[in-house]
Amino acid sequence: MKRPLVLLSLFVFSSVVLAETQEATMQIHSSAFQNNAEIPGQYTCDGADRSPPLTWAQIPAGSKSLVLIVDDPDAPDPAAPKRTWVHWVLYNLPANSVGLPEAVKALPEGTGQGLNDWQKTGYGGPCPPIGRHRYFHKLYALDIELPADTGTPNKAKLEQLMQGHILATAELIGTYQKKKWWRLD
Repeated sequence: MKRPLVLLSLFVFSSVVLAETQEATMQIHSSAFQNNAEIPGQYTCDGADRSPPLTWAQIPAGSKSLVLIVDDPDAPDPAAPKRTWVHWVLYNLPANSVGLPEAVKALPEGTGQGLNDWQKTGYGGPCPPIGRHRYFHKLYALDIELPADTGTPNKAKLEQLMQGHILATAELIGTYQKKKWWRLD
């Protein structure tokens, strides 16, 4: 009878260890589009070019700040991509924040803005020259706040500063193809 008791004890112990080591996975979502679905026109250059609403959850314990980078790895042509085009760079978002509203005007206190590939701060929506592109909304939880003297970094500079400090990542992908304003019959 000792054998079933040992097996039961082993099962209970491993279940407890597994439950303690499994952490919830950080998530990012939008109420405007689902993952791998089309981004509605109002969030693109074909519309009002305003930022989509974003929410996030399950930020890991010990997080001190969040970074949001939105980029397009399919530029200029998805059939022959040559570069990743950066659309939005935010850093030092508070770790206790839960998202950003549509067409965000006032960022949470302490949030810094980096340069997108138009050499501007702020959101620049999808505007692909050809084909259907993918837009990656990447959220990073960091174990530090980035230095206040970071200035206005681009994506590459932020990635350097984040090295060794990323606790978790989450990703939301939207797609978009410019609307044709003419017909070929």
